[in-house]
Amino acid sequence: MRLSEIYNGKNAPVFSFEVFPPKGENPDKKMENLFCELKTLAKQKPALISVTYGAGGSNRDTSLEIIKELNNRLKQPVMPHFTCVCSSREYIKKYIEEIESLGILNILALRGDEPQDIDVCYRDFKSALELIEYLKNFSELEFSVAAYPEKHPKAQSLEDDIDVLKKKCDLGAKVAFTQLFFKNENYYKFFDKCIKKGIDIPIIPGILPVASFSQLSRIVELSGTQIETKTVEYFEKYKDSKEDTIKAGIDFASEQCQKLLEFGAEGIHFYTLNKALSSCEVIKNITS
Repeated sequence: MRLSEIYNGKNAPVFSFEVFPPKGENPDKKMENLFCELKTLAKQKPALISVTYGAGGSNRDTSLEIIKELNNRLKQPVMPHFTCVCSSREYIKKYIEEIESLGILNILALRGDEPQDIDVCYRDFKSALELIEYLKNFSELEFSVAAYPEKHPKAQSLEDDIDVLKKKCDLGAKVAFTQLFFKNENYYKFFDKCIKKGIDIPIIPGILPVASFSQLSRIVELSGTQIETKTVEYFEKYKDSKEDTIKAGIDFASEQCQKLLEFGAEGIHFYTLNKALSSCEVIKNITS
């Protein structure tokens, strides 16, 4: 199904997951583990499973392997991420054609972070807007985009960031998936600002069920996501027990998602970190 069919106001709540190509040592073992996790995620019958993609095609082959596993063997709807930074026009056109040949209907169009370990960095595209404009010339893919309830780190202001999202919407974006956040109030305010700006596409909250205290600290540091002291203290109580931390993460995310759906969010996009348990348990909690 295309994004416009999935997010049509009739299928709510819509659940989706994000996974990424494993990195580091023992890549074959990590891929095997990921495929096991994907089988578990597939049991939830998600509307989409998105697969991240490194800037400049740095993990292209691994991303394709995951996409093919989901698409061909597990028969799951896939939404590949597609970043344009450090990619040439020719490369992007060729890769999009390969994606379409697999029967993929949707992508998440992103600028992406500039990699530090690439020899040649093309400057054909400076933003996701330029990527989208280019894709519309030759592709029938429907595309989603990123949204930032707490502002993109490089944006001058939240208002400027929302202006960019409006331009993406005007170019035909069907849905926006947000950066992860822990303060629902920031999403509510962001959503209201988007409505006032005339943005009428679904804005799907991105949620990360916390699985370890060190992971939480690292993600907050890397993403700049706002987190209240009481939330940090909540998870810090369980930092010496992996099992208790996972349960606390499930409980926190379950309450967060329930309130978001009550607010009117059309679905939830789970950042799984390649683990199925927490996201599946949250869905069970909010749908039972």
